[in-house]
Amino acid sequence: MTTTTRVLLGAALCGAAAVPFVQQSGTTALLIGIHVVSDQVMWAAGARGTVTRSTDGGATWTAGKVPGADSLQFRDVHALDARTAWVLSIGNGPQSRIYQTRDAGATWQAQFVNADSSAFYDCMDFWDARRGVVIGDATGRSMAVLLTDDGGATWRRVDPSTLPEAQPSEGSFAASGTCVETGEQGRAWIVMSTPTRARLLRTVDYGRTWALETLPITTHEGSGPQSVIFRDAMHGMVLGGGYASKPGDTLIAVTSDGGDTWTPRSAPPFKVGTWGGTWVPGAQRPTVVAVGPSGAAVSSDEGRTWTVLDTLNYWTVGASSPKSVWAAGTQGRVTRFPVP
Repeated sequence: MTTTTRVLLGAALCGAAAVPFVQQSGTTALLIGIHVVSDQVMWAAGARGTVTRSTDGGATWTAGKVPGADSLQFRDVHALDARTAWVLSIGNGPQSRIYQTRDAGATWQAQFVNADSSAFYDCMDFWDARRGVVIGDATGRSMAVLLTDDGGATWRRVDPSTLPEAQPSEGSFAASGTCVETGEQGRAWIVMSTPTRARLLRTVDYGRTWALETLPITTHEGSGPQSVIFRDAMHGMVLGGGYASKPGDTLIAVTSDGGDTWTPRSAPPFKVGTWGGTWVPGAQRPTVVAVGPSGAAVSSDEGRTWTVLDTLNYWTVGASSPKSVWAAGTQGRVTRFPVP
């Protein structure tokens, strides 16, 4: 990390005004992944090998580049604390990589470099400091799932014969780092699709076994389920869309049984759908914030209705509490959204 930018937060940080407060992230690169560790610590990553971090609730952001990764797009970031984080880049073959830092970004170690020219990895998440999962686009009829149980020191591809068969050209959208979500007691959910069908891949045992469900999300070429979020083991939401979305498409669905069944909901009033979403821990009612190129919106009734928060371009969002909801997007934008 090399560039530090200090901003004056003013009344919005103190909760005096529930309005978006755009911060200075120390970079102008497109930011695509964000992880809000706590009300004080958040990391974001994106284009040109860029990673930026705050440890004081957004008052200061320190930005830098991962050495040797200037040409890479980081689409996901996962952090344990202020010093330890992983970033995932996308692309065929060796463009798909995972780096880890243990010293707040002063140095980075390449933990995984994709050796399969036909493979393309999209998103990652971790259950804890040791166990993590990565999803990639299918290769042929084989799903591509990576697991680690040693903090990323080694990543192994799950034997495709133990996974459900993939649909032709099936893959996940690498738009926000939220196409996979881990949960308690070894649960994880992954959204994937083709131009004709949306599906959910899930596990309840840290990836030892997997099952498939069909999602009621409308898909087209370039449009489908983008994000899956769970607030507990049973209650979750899938958010989707894309530049090919059409009026009348089903872009939001919710579950209250861990993913067995899904109910369509109304979508935020975005022109091109939703790239990412997050539940807000500690909110007065179950609250989700959704973002996309058309803006940000909030719902406190399980997606039945939405209120627009902003109309700027966002790709990803994360939260640790109602006073610490952060979205990131184009031109290095990071914005804090106070919610009830």
